[in-house]
Amino acid sequence: MPTTPIVVQKYGGSSVADANRLRQVARRVAGTVDQGYRVVVVISAMGKTTDALLDQARQVNPSPPRRELDMLLSAGERIAASLLAMAISREGKEAISFTGSQCGILTNHRHSNARIIEVRPVRVQDELERDRVVIIAGFQGVSYKREITTLGRGGSDTTAVAMAAALGAEYCEICSDVDGVYSADPRVVAEPCHLDEISYTEMQELAQSGARVLNAQAVEFARRAGIVIYARATHGGQTTIVSGRDRGEQQAVGVASMGDLVCVHGDGGAAQLCELMRTLEALETAPLRARLHDGQPVLMISRENCPDYPALREALERAGGMVWFEEGLEAVTVVGEGMGDDPCHLARAMGIIQQAGLPLHSVDTAPLRLTFFLHPGRMDEAVQTLHRAFVEQRPVLPPMGG
Repeated sequence: MPTTPIVVQKYGGSSVADANRLRQVARRVAGTVDQGYRVVVVISAMGKTTDALLDQARQVNPSPPRRELDMLLSAGERIAASLLAMAISREGKEAISFTGSQCGILTNHRHSNARIIEVRPVRVQDELERDRVVIIAGFQGVSYKREITTLGRGGSDTTAVAMAAALGAEYCEICSDVDGVYSADPRVVAEPCHLDEISYTEMQELAQSGARVLNAQAVEFARRAGIVIYARATHGGQTTIVSGRDRGEQQAVGVASMGDLVCVHGDGGAAQLCELMRTLEALETAPLRARLHDGQPVLMISRENCPDYPALREALERAGGMVWFEEGLEAVTVVGEGMGDDPCHLARAMGIIQQAGLPLHSVDTAPLRLTFFLHPGRMDEAVQTLHRAFVEQRPVLPPMGG
């Protein structure tokens, strides 16, 4: 007899912000069960719960220890998971809620920004065999040292896709208040393009560059396991399919941005770069970029997943050699097949940036992206300018050597 297919659904915090929305999600989950699926639900904390808990932590300690912060912040998803299980039971379906550790999500030991290294979904499989809906508290796991860890911004996406891969799910839905993936943040660009389909690699670049609709590690899991992701709004609308299919076009798919970046400079050469990297590893922090420029170390760090930045800065200052910091930097990235491969794209972007008088700090390229680091103050304008030039106008450039 064929096995009943499994579907994994993830619901973002805005989708479960209050009791009424929780009941609406419960009805949607019950409807999926009625369609003949076994359902696993991954849920984020309700509304602004995580922000409120983080604010409370900083009132007590401006640089809270990461271990204790993980203990605190993981509670938000646990509350939401339990409440959703209750709501689903009211819809006539059996449901059970699990923490990240209970459902077998094992991570490395990096607090506040852990990575999943293995999923052992034995209890999840057992409950699915009992025809129960399994509700999983997203954003969290347990380290090999048996410590509670959290997965960083968008970590519930990672939980969902990793679980879908471990269970061999038919597909994974990422449900939020946004109906799929757009070519830019709708709050910044008035009329961005909705993307009906996007490749894993392009989506991963957008996510790593600041796009918030999907988590980069989640897309990486999906790519490795061949899990198709459907990004859609909880209550209907358009859908974006994230898959391994190549669009066959070499053009920009979107523009993403991130702020609150710190550029760390040193004067101690390669030896100092190694020491700075060891310090970051000890403090469980991964830099966005690390390189030698004119023989001297340059690191780019995001403060978003760095709740104890003051302590981290002090540690870097003590790591040996002179260091200085440029804080508040911003980054804008154009993503698409061939963006970094063809120098025509970079030349065109540089001309646009110079013409607009944008405060350029530095440039970084990769095959699928062009990243422009800016001095603070004009990030949104840069997004709008580059989106207009590379997405709305869709430049057609000759191939290299043509």
